[in-house]
Amino acid sequence: MGAAAASERAREFPFTQRDFDYLRTLTRSKTGIVVDDDKFDMFYSRLSRRVRQLRLGSFAEYCDRIRAGDAEEEGHLINAITTNLTAFFRENHHFEYLANTLVPEFLANGGREFRIWSAGCSTGEEPYSLAITLLEAGLPARARVTIKATDLDSNVLATARAGVYDLTRVEGISPARRKRWFLKGTGVNSGKVRVKDELKKPIEFGQLNLMSDWSVPPQDVIFCRNVIIYFDKETKQRLVDRYAEALAPGGYLVIGHSESLYKVSERFESLGNTIYRKLR
Repeated sequence: MGAAAASERAREFPFTQRDFDYLRTLTRSKTGIVVDDDKFDMFYSRLSRRVRQLRLGSFAEYCDRIRAGDAEEEGHLINAITTNLTAFFRENHHFEYLANTLVPEFLANGGREFRIWSAGCSTGEEPYSLAITLLEAGLPARARVTIKATDLDSNVLATARAGVYDLTRVEGISPARRKRWFLKGTGVNSGKVRVKDELKKPIEFGQLNLMSDWSVPPQDVIFCRNVIIYFDKETKQRLVDRYAEALAPGGYLVIGHSESLYKVSERFESLGNTIYRKLR
């Protein structure tokens, strides 16, 4: 018996290549994410719970349900497949650059409103890290800070809005920062922390599909880290060009450490550490 046959026999629900191809094609059309052949088992693992909850007998029945126009289930599919790995102050050099270079530049230009967009904000650690950085930077009272935080996944957005995390999630933050910006849970909430309301004020959470027809006010900085890595070249080029249009003149685009705009866009200059400035 081959490995594929053995794996098929061990599964609770039949899952064929046809099912996989339909689901990954739909996922790509809705999110732009390219799903390689090696994600076959991942799709089964993440979606089998939904098949079970819906009391279906196979993935073929699950696909038929979505084909029939079940928009709610399509949302569950996208939520299950999108990856949401994040952490507070992940790739901290980006936040240091924001505090040490971009904020002083903003003040020197006499700015009154600082707009920053966390595109693909996941469970909220990135926008809250941005808020901490900006609130600690000593911006004058006249300066308004607006942090737009969006994600496709409605589940992670609910977590982000709540701002409640396991204590282990903030262990990498200094004790002084934890005391300043987080409340420690007690009783039934023991082992958890909640961000203070002051930290939530500048953040506007919202669901957004980067592949949709979106429009935003001119942004000073866009953080879109570890997102475009999942797209093909054409989708990357289209999205980065739209980011260029969404940025104010001389605005900044920050992407993940394993990403690059090389041969993707000529509208930005690289400043190092995957930080780019808009040229035109």
